[in-house]
Amino acid sequence: MIPFTYARATDVADAVRRGGAEAARYLGGGTNLVDLMRETIERPDILVDVTGLSHAITERDDGGLLIGAATSNTALAEHRAVRTRYPALSRAIVAGASAQIRNMATVGGNLLQRTRCAYFYDEAGAHCNKRHPGDGCDAMDGFNRMHAILGASPSCVSVHPSDMCVALAMLDAQVHLEAPASTRRLPLTELHRLPGDRPDVETHLAPGELITAIELPAASLAVRSTYRKVRDRASYAFALVSVAAALEVEEGRVKEVRIALGGVAHKPWRAWTAEAALLGQPATEASFAAAAQAELAAARPLKDNGFKIELARRTMVAVLGELAGEAV
Repeated sequence: MIPFTYARATDVADAVRRGGAEAARYLGGGTNLVDLMRETIERPDILVDVTGLSHAITERDDGGLLIGAATSNTALAEHRAVRTRYPALSRAIVAGASAQIRNMATVGGNLLQRTRCAYFYDEAGAHCNKRHPGDGCDAMDGFNRMHAILGASPSCVSVHPSDMCVALAMLDAQVHLEAPASTRRLPLTELHRLPGDRPDVETHLAPGELITAIELPAASLAVRSTYRKVRDRASYAFALVSVAAALEVEEGRVKEVRIALGGVAHKPWRAWTAEAALLGQPATEASFAAAAQAELAAARPLKDNGFKIELARRTMVAVLGELAGEAV
């Protein structure tokens, strides 16, 4: 057993003071961190329990939402404003895990969950640069059906596991961050890093920085949004490919569009190329297919996951077609 100290934060200032210590970790629902501690992959000296911080979901005057980082996934998915104004987010959360896990997991913790790559979890026998930089990546030549086709590197081909984050990336969410001497906001699309040569450094958070809230901007487009997850079984499985999208059509042409992909990269993948390709184009299957093809032109499959390229293309086309039909 590896000993550690446990402390329950009384407020944000107390949390960041304690969390600034070396080898400290913030503890939300613990649905990922505790598993990693049991596997001895995470070995914190101090656990700072932040579940007592803000659970509030506040409707702002401009129509946006401010979501406390300690809010449970279930509470967020069931909130009336989320279900009616940001349906893609509610659907992504419900697709993400069992009800028991959603009841425990927090919004802030969901953003920071780590990959479910089997080689990352195999502390006893696998080489993994994410666990031990410079050790190698056994997934490169191993069983890599679930792994990345976009944004990977020779150092790491793992994918980010969150469904919620894919919807948040599509919705232009902002992450509120607190440190002992600073407060800042960061677009969710900039929170996570691609692996490069340091896959062990997964976010752009400063040491000890705490996620305090997630802000969803007001957007009429978000009402016409959805999330589709393609997986090996109907429940409690991570995405092979997922798509979060919102679409506004005017006089048969795409007026505004947002798309993000999951299951394909080391971070939630905002499909900027596809979005740019679609603006002003006819809202037709041909346009959707061309935009998907443009986005996936940079895909680099591994030996077991080449099917993901076509799967991602078809899923993007299907989701956009569904939204176009609703818009009409």
